[in-house]
Amino acid sequence: MSSSSYSRRTLLRSIAAGGAALAVPSVLTACSSSAGGHDVSNAGKKLAAWPTHLPFQGPVPDLPGSANGVQAGFTSYPKNLVRAVAAKPGDGSTIKVLTITYGTPPKAAAQNKFWTAVNEALGVKIEYTVVPDSDYPNKMATLMAGDDLPDIINIGGGYVLPREAEFVQSKCADLSELLSGDAVKQYPNLANIPRYAWQDMGRIGGRIFGVPVERSKPGNQLWINRNLFAGAGMKDGWTADDFLAVSKAATKGRTYALGASQQGVFGLNLHAMAFGAPYEWKVEGGTFTDAYATSEFRAAIEYMAKLRSAGVFEPNASATSQVDLKTQFYNGTVGSMTDGFGALISNVQGIKGKFDLDVALPYDASGSGGAKPAIQQARNIFGYTVLKKASNDRIKLMLRVLDYLASPFGSKEYELLHFGIEGTHFSRGADGSPKLNDLGLLEGNTNLPFKYLCDAPQVLFIPGRPEAVRINHAWQVKAMPMMVRNPRFGLQSATLSRVGATIDQYLKDSVMSIVAGRKPIGEWDAAVKKMRNDGRAKMADELAKDYAANT
Repeated sequence: MSSSSYSRRTLLRSIAAGGAALAVPSVLTACSSSAGGHDVSNAGKKLAAWPTHLPFQGPVPDLPGSANGVQAGFTSYPKNLVRAVAAKPGDGSTIKVLTITYGTPPKAAAQNKFWTAVNEALGVKIEYTVVPDSDYPNKMATLMAGDDLPDIINIGGGYVLPREAEFVQSKCADLSELLSGDAVKQYPNLANIPRYAWQDMGRIGGRIFGVPVERSKPGNQLWINRNLFAGAGMKDGWTADDFLAVSKAATKGRTYALGASQQGVFGLNLHAMAFGAPYEWKVEGGTFTDAYATSEFRAAIEYMAKLRSAGVFEPNASATSQVDLKTQFYNGTVGSMTDGFGALISNVQGIKGKFDLDVALPYDASGSGGAKPAIQQARNIFGYTVLKKASNDRIKLMLRVLDYLASPFGSKEYELLHFGIEGTHFSRGADGSPKLNDLGLLEGNTNLPFKYLCDAPQVLFIPGRPEAVRINHAWQVKAMPMMVRNPRFGLQSATLSRVGATIDQYLKDSVMSIVAGRKPIGEWDAAVKKMRNDGRAKMADELAKDYAANT
């Protein structure tokens, strides 16, 4: 179909049918060619080459990274920062951008010294629309259905957006000729983005339409108040029974061991993988098997209901936003929360030293109906950034802006983007590490998240907290062999695009009802059958074809 046939009515009908569903992190989905002619599948297409990877030769880490994904760790700040961008990228024009946010609304540009400094460094005027997490699906539905698009849009936050790939293919710029293969060398900081990030973003119809925002391999994890959990009996090698006992012991007065958000569905993925269920799909011999149909996934839901009936979840967990969950964790209302590993620094800043922050390893549920425990491996991207169709010169300008935003750790540009202006937003500790002040916390990249438009490959560094770096690096060393990737990442399925949001909302509602005690666990079998009939069986076939085309 023509781009005009991708109508507001079509998209809003999809939203109405499916709701604004949060899935296991999965953003780049496909659209049905039968719905109007857009063929977003990669099967049978000539595939654009992935951008050439040219790693930044930066500072030597204190704690080494590894080939299996452990991040390089820095216990001190680099002493000699370099310039990562040779010239100011902008031409003085205005660029309108949009991203999700998990912070508070930023101060207006005219009163925001961080915003002003970034505009000056970029050589453009950024008009920034930040959309709260809770409003993001509806805002994106309206935006995708219209023709008045910002210049730069980040699609992120782990949401399944109906007909997303069709929207991108129809209304956003094809970047293949400017980024594929050696062409990316014109943008050296984009060339520094590892290939795995581009692959987990995926192609649409064989073409490259976006720039990935890289993230480390650990996905959503259970962040804990280590003092509370250790005092309640947490130990290495704990079992599902131990986890329940510790959660009961840590729940007292107005403090609950387990926090959760509406989006996180009582930590569904975390518990399912602790029980050894696949991460949404399992692929063997090119065949995709549905995780939801496994006995391990069912046992995990039954266990979550047991936790809920024991009173260890915060009572309003099924209706709490992720932003409010963070507040509950920081102020001690809850002793744990599920959140992305990329939130490490903001979580350290948020707790303000009230307790020791840690990440729990999964419990062993093999004695409770589970299999070998595993950990969710992230999609290796927060999301990806697309550009509104424009002239070639305008597209190159916006890529230069993204290239600046991707300036690596160890560069002066990275310091500005992540810490602001010295003397205004931060001072330096004895080791030279930037230490944000109150203005830095207010104006910086939590509330004005340029990091969601584009970012450097992440390293493990926490200003002034070398011990926290060592603890989290040691956790990664233990956790990385347990990581399991969702084989769907980077693949296309027309059925997923058409009905994925509907099915994910049904999944969420079904799990919520069982965990909350409104329905018995016996209802799960019927729910699985319905999801299979409504499209997951067909998704498995389509994903297998796209998988074959990409391997």
